[in-house]
Amino acid sequence: MSVRDAYAASGLRRVVAASMAGTVVEWYEFFLYGTAATLVFNKVFFAKGTSDLDAILAAFITYAVGFAARPLGGVVFGHFGDKYGRKTLLQLSLVLVGAATFLMGCLPTYGQVGYLAPTLLVILRFIQGFAVGGEWGGAVLLVAEHSPKQSRGFWASWPQAGVPMGNLLATTVLLVLTSTQSDAAFLSWGWRVAFWLSAVVVLVGYYIRTKITDAPIFVQAQQEAEQLKKTSLSVVEVLKRYPRGVFTAMGLRFGENVMYYLVVTFSITYLKVHVHADTKHILWWLLIAHAVHFAVIPQVGRLSDRFGRRPIYLVGAIAAGTWGFFAFPMMDSGNYAAIMGAIIIGLIFHACMYAGQPAIMAEMFPTRMRYSGVSLGYQVTSIVAGSLAPIIAVRLLNDFKSSVPIAWYLAGAALITVISVVVARETKGFALEDLDRADAEYLAGQAVVAK
Repeated sequence: MSVRDAYAASGLRRVVAASMAGTVVEWYEFFLYGTAATLVFNKVFFAKGTSDLDAILAAFITYAVGFAARPLGGVVFGHFGDKYGRKTLLQLSLVLVGAATFLMGCLPTYGQVGYLAPTLLVILRFIQGFAVGGEWGGAVLLVAEHSPKQSRGFWASWPQAGVPMGNLLATTVLLVLTSTQSDAAFLSWGWRVAFWLSAVVVLVGYYIRTKITDAPIFVQAQQEAEQLKKTSLSVVEVLKRYPRGVFTAMGLRFGENVMYYLVVTFSITYLKVHVHADTKHILWWLLIAHAVHFAVIPQVGRLSDRFGRRPIYLVGAIAAGTWGFFAFPMMDSGNYAAIMGAIIIGLIFHACMYAGQPAIMAEMFPTRMRYSGVSLGYQVTSIVAGSLAPIIAVRLLNDFKSSVPIAWYLAGAALITVISVVVARETKGFALEDLDRADAEYLAGQAVVAK
């Protein structure tokens, strides 16, 4: 390897580290909320209904608020990220989500202030979701735009691996707290410590992100945009110019997003309420599963560089459709190895879809509107996919007392993604510069017509 290549590789690794640092922080906080919704919030912030599932359902509805805010965050951060740069907006998103999460740990309980408690929780959850909505697009594009085309799938998958790493960190903190405290102490104040610790990880992530710059291809696109003096909103333009890309991205996202929140969020409820598993055991199973998920994602990204984005994604989508039919019976067995196996298998299936998303979505849009395009395709879907998945699953479990309807729900979501993969274009090996040249030719043609 030449000195120049070694320097480029070192710089790319710094970009990956900076991207992952923020992703780990933000998903530590986002997953912390999801776990707390089942273990804590249903007891602390909501009045108990006729069953344990009623309070959990109320907690999951506030959980969904964060997903509803994510598309708005994606649109706002996407527009300004395309205009001012990925790095600046990523630092802002990190501060916002950190502040919201820290304040969650300071909230009064339902017993202290009544309905004001869940109201404040919803407001902070909205801010948290807004910030996370802006995080993903910037984080993955920071890496994708720095990566060589022949290995973009591998390098761009690392920010995705930051999600299970953040979940791993959140699970570890909760496991330590629940293992060293009584249930009463944890419900009283111990859970708050996990939220307050977000301040530490935010400072670390923010510092690391100060050490990187935007990719040269973005800087060039930004200079060209200034020369054109374009004033239209990039999110509006991307819908007009690349509707197929946006809607394909939404379809690719749908089954993956539903599956993820059934595996890592609803499974906690299912194991706690339906299987009557111990909280500490559940957290241990998730801890190991998140570690496996983290290890698998980059390897799947590497496979997408070798075999193509579509074949790997299709395998994951088809496999996802089968998961509910065997995974819930494995959990029902009460066997620790079977339960952990069900969760791990689910996350491996998920990785086959999740790892390739940054590359395939980045390769759909030109640089000047890429942040808006990927954020829109990725985040809007979360409203009807991930946000509703735990709510729908809890309701189905409550009404039918069976996991079979939940399995069919996941199979239907996976089918939408299978169809989207079939109609998607293969983008392996695409040069982002070629997309920009085609976009520039289009703009030049529009300018001639306008004259």
